[in-house]
Amino acid sequence: MAAPIVRSNIVIFFISMSLVLTLALGVYASNRLLTHWLVVRGLEQAFLPQDRSIGKILSDIANQQVAPAPPGLRLSPQQGQQSRIPAAELAALKALSQQENGNSSVVDAALVYPATADNAGRFTNPADVPWHRFELLRSPSVLGLVNKAFSSKKEIVALPDMTWQGKFGQNALITYRPRNAGPNDPGLLLLVTQNDMLKSLTPLIWSISAAIGGLCLASFVFAGILLWMRFYDQVRTNRDIQFLAHHDTLTGLPNRAVFNARLTEALRLAQAKASNIGVMLIDVDKFKEINDTYGHGIGDVFLQIVGERLKAVFGNHLVARLSGDEFAVMLTSISDPGRMTRLAADMISATEAPCSIDGKDIKISLSIGLARATDGSWRASRLLHCADLALYRAKHSGRSTFSWYTPGLDAEAQKRKEVEEGLVKALKFNQFKLLYQPQYALKDGSLKGFEALIRWEHPTKGMIRPDIFIPIAEDTGLIEEIGTWVLNHACQEAALWSDRSRRVAVNVSPAQFIAGETQKRVAQALQNSKLDPRRLEIEITESLLISNTDAVIETLRQIRDMGVSIAMDDFGTGYSSLSYLSLFPFDKIKIDKAFIQNLGKDASTDAIVTSIVGLGRSLDVTITAEGVETESQTILLSAAGCDLVQGYMFGKPDTVAKHEAAYPIFPLNTSGGRWFPQQQQQDRKATIASPKIKLSPKLAQGAKVVPARRVAAKKPQRQDVEPLPLKSTG
Repeated sequence: MAAPIVRSNIVIFFISMSLVLTLALGVYASNRLLTHWLVVRGLEQAFLPQDRSIGKILSDIANQQVAPAPPGLRLSPQQGQQSRIPAAELAALKALSQQENGNSSVVDAALVYPATADNAGRFTNPADVPWHRFELLRSPSVLGLVNKAFSSKKEIVALPDMTWQGKFGQNALITYRPRNAGPNDPGLLLLVTQNDMLKSLTPLIWSISAAIGGLCLASFVFAGILLWMRFYDQVRTNRDIQFLAHHDTLTGLPNRAVFNARLTEALRLAQAKASNIGVMLIDVDKFKEINDTYGHGIGDVFLQIVGERLKAVFGNHLVARLSGDEFAVMLTSISDPGRMTRLAADMISATEAPCSIDGKDIKISLSIGLARATDGSWRASRLLHCADLALYRAKHSGRSTFSWYTPGLDAEAQKRKEVEEGLVKALKFNQFKLLYQPQYALKDGSLKGFEALIRWEHPTKGMIRPDIFIPIAEDTGLIEEIGTWVLNHACQEAALWSDRSRRVAVNVSPAQFIAGETQKRVAQALQNSKLDPRRLEIEITESLLISNTDAVIETLRQIRDMGVSIAMDDFGTGYSSLSYLSLFPFDKIKIDKAFIQNLGKDASTDAIVTSIVGLGRSLDVTITAEGVETESQTILLSAAGCDLVQGYMFGKPDTVAKHEAAYPIFPLNTSGGRWFPQQQQQDRKATIASPKIKLSPKLAQGAKVVPARRVAAKKPQRQDVEPLPLKSTG
């Protein structure tokens, strides 16, 4: 890149110098021409008042016999004797131009006759006048201009003696030919001095020369300044281009190209020296949420702060920014696992202090993947790939941590690749299906609705759990298409249920929720299925509201205006549950199963559940407990005043037909009071835990004694409890 720029500058330099030289020559020529013009005008003005006297002398000479040549100036004895001026007339001509010092400006004179046969032996060719031979004229071409001067309409014409280089001689020529001269009448040619004229013009000529010189110098300086500015701009631009080509403009760190080149070179040297190379890939956790919440300006400053902390921790090691929120570190001098692990731990510790931008404290969270080249067979692409696999594990291990590459990660990556490719085929060939988990009312045991859960029926691997393919779908962006499929099919199937009072709940994950678009998809699903909007429930999590809260709330309001219910799922597991309840009036709150599992075992959990139920009553919001697996949990939730329950105790995910056939799974409450605890029958094959359960003080305050009664309905068999599968997003 530098060579073309140098060649371009050389060409520009020569062009500029040529222009300056041309300008200087042009100005010099203008100066000479101006001087020539001034001499001509000066000589003509000096002899113009004597035109009549000169004409009378010329007339007298033409009427006389030409006398022999004076001894002072001998012309050719063979030619031109008849062209000589008699001494008396020559003296008269000199007297016409007498100067103050007594000298005359007229040096000599000659007659020039027309070239005819009658003028043999006379000067008919001005070039024959011997003044040049006698070195009285400097330019040999000046005599060639005489005939042209005689043929002009002017009586007196001055011809300065000037060479083509612009140098002036001591003398000049004056031609005189009367206007009424006949064709055979001679013309008078005077040799006059021009030194005096040039001396009188010297100050003016010097002024003009100084001006021309100054102009040339100014032009040269100006051209030099322009050239220097252009060259400097090109050098600076070239430097900036080189910097931008090798560095990140935001953080000033080397970019991916530099890192790959340096890593390749380091691996080559490591192979020659039998040393090791370590690489760390570092990703900023949830950087998109920072951009969406605080704006891209603060996001850029945030990345700059992250870059500064990376340089502070890793010192002289190569730190580069590979992409938007991904950084890389190459370790050459410190490449043993122990020291690399210590550096990674130091980097995690360096993020504990939040960064403050415009008065906002933003938590820094980094995930780090480590890989190490242990022999000469490693390549840069392979080493970065291994570090990327380790980074993926770190991000899916809870974030804000680091993870080492192990060979097993390659198999996991291959499985993820197969799942990703399989998801594309599953969407294309309709391999997904929906199962439903029932939701029962604790007041009377009635079935209120179902939550739609997605399953993948792989043609060769069988049923694939959603906790396997949903995270991959979120990472690859397929979750949007899968979520749309779930929404459309849930609405279509719910519209065909025989009981039109049953509601259907559909999960929408933050990864598939798009402000301004999700409400359109909901409206389209309702329109295509003809489902009553009051039967549809959209479940979202608190993490959705963290990013771009205003746009999300506006989208949720538009969905609710359609008549669709909005539920907050996994309540209590986020950061600001109560603040989000004040921002948007949810229709339902779902208590996360993490609280239900410890219900009755931990006093703080009981207090939290009681508070959530009380909050729901105050806000007139329906409370649903998910993950209910035991009768004791159901009794405690009933005592606390929970509205709906959902879990394996009341039905595993299955088809709606099977749930409707098993309904009621427990005898309904037709006499008032609570649905649980229920009176147990003697013929029951499996016993359910005794209703004598120790309640926490807060739950016991609301508990009432329910009279024992016989239940006529046959006691159902409890289903074995299996690990709770992850719900679908969608």
